[in-house]
Amino acid sequence: MTDFVLVAGGWLGGWAWRDVVRELTARGHRAVPVTLTGLGDRRHLATPETGLGTHVDDLVQVLEHEELDAPVLVGHSYGIFPVAGAADRWPGAVGRVVHLDTGVPTDGATVAGSFMDDARRAAVRELVDREGQGWRFPLPPAERLADWGSLSGLDAAALARMRRLAAPHPYACFTEPITLNGAVGSLPSSAVLCTDNGVSIAMVEALYASGDPLLTAMAAAEPTFFELPTGHYPMLSTPKALAETLIAAANGQGHRLGSAPPRRSQGLSGGSGSGRP
Repeated sequence: MTDFVLVAGGWLGGWAWRDVVRELTARGHRAVPVTLTGLGDRRHLATPETGLGTHVDDLVQVLEHEELDAPVLVGHSYGIFPVAGAADRWPGAVGRVVHLDTGVPTDGATVAGSFMDDARRAAVRELVDREGQGWRFPLPPAERLADWGSLSGLDAAALARMRRLAAPHPYACFTEPITLNGAVGSLPSSAVLCTDNGVSIAMVEALYASGDPLLTAMAAAEPTFFELPTGHYPMLSTPKALAETLIAAANGQGHRLGSAPPRRSQGLSGGSGSGRP
């Protein structure tokens, strides 16, 4: 049995993992979906001071109190920032880190700096000021939501559920720098790339072959990579396939840097995806 701790990206809470939790549990594993402060059923706890540090503390509390056995921490999109922060603080309590359609945070990085260019940051800041009382980032309107990650695989019911349950995200989470001392980089890691969101193993291999410094540094820890042929929200679009991929990652399976890219999708991440919260 493997313990999984599941942390979703921007606007989402533990509710987003419902079907993945069911699939993991049915296979004999334990899954702990985390709802960060200010999101999901904890949205009423959001304040202008709720930031990335708050969410790192949230996850550290889970590691301290859930009595987990070398858990696999899964960070989707924005969720990789609190996952990396908590794993870096408590590396001895973590068995593996899984990057789910997201990037690899480095010390001092911010979500806004990693996922947005200058024009997008300005547009978000305007939206936060206009509709979020200056400190909350509302879920983008339906006609712009796909700009923040492919919606491939989501039907009308899934999109309506997301719209109903998503919470405005405290914007300080996106502007507060992450503090890392490097311990997280020594942990076993895997990446699950959602190919409909624009990233593949072949692309990662090409970057690695070009001497990309981040991938070169990661290679020593022998990360594994998977692909899923879906959009940015696999916990909603393909929960069974995602659960199976997470189990494979926990077992150390997957593509390794420097190998020939697979001909068919398997399940992977590790690059920045399309860089969405």
